[in-house]
Amino acid sequence: MSACPTMFVRQYFHGTRADLKPGDLIAVGHASNFGSGKPLSWVYLSATLDAAIWGAELAGGVGPDRIYVVEPTGAILDDPNVTDKKFPGNPTLSYRSRDPLRVVAEIVGWQGHPPEQVQQMKAYLDH
Repeated sequence: MSACPTMFVRQYFHGTRADLKPGDLIAVGHASNFGSGKPLSWVYLSATLDAAIWGAELAGGVGPDRIYVVEPTGAILDDPNVTDKKFPGNPTLSYRSRDPLRVVAEIVGWQGHPPEQVQQMKAYLDH
């Protein structure tokens, strides 16, 4: 048995339809993937793949759903849109930041939710 604990680095994910490359920055000021499309003052990320899958599937716009491994360039905070309203305690590990997220890699081969489940979620969010 090892005398030193094994350290793991937490991975963060971002779901979108944007076509990004490693090194690109996801920054505030761009149009939102959701709702009105107004410029955002926060960028969003999650430490769970499932939350990122939802982000990609619910994103507006055209193009394929994409999920990226991202690296925060500054402080991250719990996302109150999720943690305060829907899931107290942040079990979805959803966060936001005013600082850019650097794209590390795109995740390929992930499996999304069934189409009827995505439609149900969209209908729920529209109300």
